[in-house]
Amino acid sequence: MDKLKMQTANKADENFKKLAAMFPNAVNETIDENGEVVRAIDKDVLMQEISCKVVDGNEERYQFTWPDKKKSVLLANAPINKTLRPCREESVDFDNTENLYIEGDNLEVLKLLQETYLGKIKMIYIDPPYNTGNDFVYNDEFGMRNEEWDGVSGNYDDEGNLLVDRLVKNTESNGRFHTDWLNMIYPRLKLAKDLLTDDGVIFISIDDNEVDNLRKVCDEIFGNTNFISEFPRVTKKGGKSTDTYAKNHDYLLCYCKNINSVRIQGIAHIDEGFKYKDEFFDKRGAYKLNQTLDYNTLQYNKAMDYVLEIDGIKYVPGGNMEEHNRRHSGIHGKHDWVWRWSKDLFEFGYKNGWIVVTKTGRIYTKTYLNAKIGKNSKGDYCIEYAERKKAVSTLEFTENEYSNDNSNKEISKIMDSALFDYVKPTSLIKMLAQTTTSESSCILDFFSGSATTAHAVMQLNAEDGGNRKFIMVQLPEETDVKSEAYKAGYKNICEIGKERIRRAAKKIAEENPKAQFDGGFRVLKCDSSNMKEVYYNPAEYEPSLFSRLEDNIKEDRTPEDLLFQVMLDLGVLLSSKIEETTIAGKKVFNVEDNYLIACFDDNVTEEVITEIAKQKPYYFVMRDSSMANDSVATNFEQIFAAYSPDTVRKVL
Repeated sequence: MDKLKMQTANKADENFKKLAAMFPNAVNETIDENGEVVRAIDKDVLMQEISCKVVDGNEERYQFTWPDKKKSVLLANAPINKTLRPCREESVDFDNTENLYIEGDNLEVLKLLQETYLGKIKMIYIDPPYNTGNDFVYNDEFGMRNEEWDGVSGNYDDEGNLLVDRLVKNTESNGRFHTDWLNMIYPRLKLAKDLLTDDGVIFISIDDNEVDNLRKVCDEIFGNTNFISEFPRVTKKGGKSTDTYAKNHDYLLCYCKNINSVRIQGIAHIDEGFKYKDEFFDKRGAYKLNQTLDYNTLQYNKAMDYVLEIDGIKYVPGGNMEEHNRRHSGIHGKHDWVWRWSKDLFEFGYKNGWIVVTKTGRIYTKTYLNAKIGKNSKGDYCIEYAERKKAVSTLEFTENEYSNDNSNKEISKIMDSALFDYVKPTSLIKMLAQTTTSESSCILDFFSGSATTAHAVMQLNAEDGGNRKFIMVQLPEETDVKSEAYKAGYKNICEIGKERIRRAAKKIAEENPKAQFDGGFRVLKCDSSNMKEVYYNPAEYEPSLFSRLEDNIKEDRTPEDLLFQVMLDLGVLLSSKIEETTIAGKKVFNVEDNYLIACFDDNVTEEVITEIAKQKPYYFVMRDSSMANDSVATNFEQIFAAYSPDTVRKVL
């Protein structure tokens, strides 16, 4: 039941709605004299609408902009003092897995991944907020740095958990409705582009609310020449209750890093007429029959109107010898029948089993699932063996296999489907990965939600023996206390996503007992830097304070925390193999078989330094203040010069 407003109407709101209804092209968002983004009417556009001559105004040019766009560019480029801290207790098979689950603001995480994963991600799939008025919350202090916003807004609790109720829902009554969404998505896509391999692709799910704006943003960031497709996807069989048209679809946008490098693979045929077998089945697979070898055409070609002789019987296109003779005698016949294959191709095909002649005299060709007739370097016909694929088309995305109806059934097999809203089916993500990745590719989803992408990657690896790696990034948004998820014990979205990966991996293993796939994941959490502020801003501290700040590392940070920040700084993959050993009583980390060796213990002796140098690491890192005495510091460079002069030495 609606509540009475108990106040007079806002005439300005009513007038704005009337003008917007009459002249929607004049409605926009702008910045007022106080620097606030407000709804507005473009007076130049409005004047032109009611004028009979060209009205003078701002210089016209083709561009796509919005309030605070420059700030969103700045936000993408601005540095941050953050790190990723490992969380072994929430991980699965931490020491062996190559998969990552990262908790944190995806803008910050994307910045942290820039050095390490630059040009290493083959496929990105994201399902960002659609900006429906209910699914998107935003930072109302957009111009603030993250540290300032965290402190002023009370955005996080004492343990660093996001307090969603402190954020503001982006409803249509907000004067920044599109602006805030654009300022959210733009810097994230700008950073994401740099992570893609040269032949990498990004898929973005979106609906009618922002699809046009998203196309413009992606055209600007990726370049319109790198646009691949915009697929409509049926979301469910029915649509919203309506007396006019059912709205039951959204879209999947696809862009690539470099259109000249990207290679999209077709998807496998499933039956679709490939139901016959012959003596070549083991190598060529099943086959289907095509239309007859002859056909009627308006573009008659005399060279393709020849006589075939098979087992002493003569065949002509159209099956009428008299008509064939009339055409070749110069008297134009009634029908322009020709063969679809040249005589040389027919002879090769007939000799190698590509031709079927029926008892009625009709001639058909075969299409095999795993073979086709091609030409070699000399131009001679030959048989090429490869799985036949078909192009992905709009039709594929309108079938129920990729709808939310299918995903709900899928989720219910491993978890309570009531925990999820609008989850994409794994079949969709799996198909995208099949067509754009190789068996060792890295796949990123930085709006991972329920971790559908992780589920799909594991499923695909189990099916084709691949070793694709996933990186999931998700903000730990708190679940509503009234929601089924909260009642089931899930306090934030990340807890749901991680549990789904665990259960999905178990079910996939049960259904594919012989399959070898990585069902684990390392949990990393975005946090403030391990280093104290003096590490970054020493000029701000008085010299007398340094005696109390000899240790520039925060007290609550572990050696493994330091290791992962070092890996980020040096561009070492966060999924790298890590071995922990002890040398002369000191804990030593060995990453990727001597690529990086690190020791963060105190009182490191010459014995420790010497043993490490003998292993000839590419990088060696230790704390600046951890050398046991002045003698160690003096001999440090000499030790490495003797045993491993090429090692790059770093200190914290």
